Amino acid sequence: MGVNFKQSASVAGYVLKQRILRRKKYPLVLMLEPLLRCNLACGGCGKIQYPDHILDKRLSPEECWEAAEECGAPVVSIAGGEPLIHPDIAEIVAGLIKRKKFIYLCTNAILLESKLSIFKPSKYLTFSVHLDGLEERHDEMVCEKGVFKKAVKGIKAAKAAGFQVASATTVFHGEDPAELRKMFDFAMNELKVDGMMVSPGYSYEKAPHQELFLQRKETIELFKEILKGHKDKGWQLNHSPFFLEFLQGKHEEYDCTPWGNPTRTVFGWQKPCYLLGEGYASSFKELMETTDWDAYGHKSGNPKCQNCMVHCGFEATAVHDHFSRPARSLAASISG
Repeated sequence: MGVNFKQSASVAGYVLKQRILRRKKYPLVLMLEPLLRCNLACGGCGKIQYPDHILDKRLSPEECWEAAEECGAPVVSIAGGEPLIHPDIAEIVAGLIKRKKFIYLCTNAILLESKLSIFKPSKYLTFSVHLDGLEERHDEMVCEKGVFKKAVKGIKAAKAAGFQVASATTVFHGEDPAELRKMFDFAMNELKVDGMMVSPGYSYEKAPHQELFLQRKETIELFKEILKGHKDKGWQLNHSPFFLEFLQGKHEEYDCTPWGNPTRTVFGWQKPCYLLGEGYASSFKELMETTDWDAYGHKSGNPKCQNCMVHCGFEATAVHDHFSRPARSLAASISG
């Protein structure tokens, strides 16, 4: 796996503690959105389709730190929008590192090279750079030419400066599995990323290009091709082996664990998850206690959930299964 030992040990200790305390609902990753504004307008994104007075809102560093402490998750994924636009992003990151949170700063990398000097390399910080294909496909998906080259340049600069860098790939309808496999080879062998993340896209209602989104059956067939023999390829995928199997049609019993990745945005704590905006709570405690969790996931019959196989809903399910069946987890890690 591409996750460093310190993070792996910390997350394992945290999960074991929750299990000893017999907590059934606990967060693994805080999805933190300190702003929604972005410097791109991707066709598959539903986060930037707001009026300017909303896009101009920002969470303060204090609000970000409070969310991390209140939630208690060991990992914080800073998304948006484009986090590097936030004027206090370095202060936010430094405060989270001080609190020993493992941070994935999600970025399109347009500003990465120019912003590196405001950060310090740390085992707690990973830049997660969006790569949705090789040059032509990536630029098509972000709806702007030249972005792939900027992302590659930013990754190389970050690696040269001693930072941890991972790639993050969202898979949409019409992908060529062979090209994605070439992109993963490029990321590992040429860019020397420290890990890779991959997930099918979710059909945001506000996204302008609805034709991009996958149906469940299509997702499974696509990922069978994308992930074929991935262990032999030497790809460092930052996912539990059970989640990767789930993407390929195994573990049909899995249901969404939406509380595993709670989201704090400029509006509050998003109900029920990162992907569905069905109201907001004023605190993490209120989110956990007032959300009707049974109304979401495949088994609920909720039509909004039927095609979702996204990591933020099912990675936590896979992790829970991993700790419930360690022998089977070891076998899954060894097999290709």
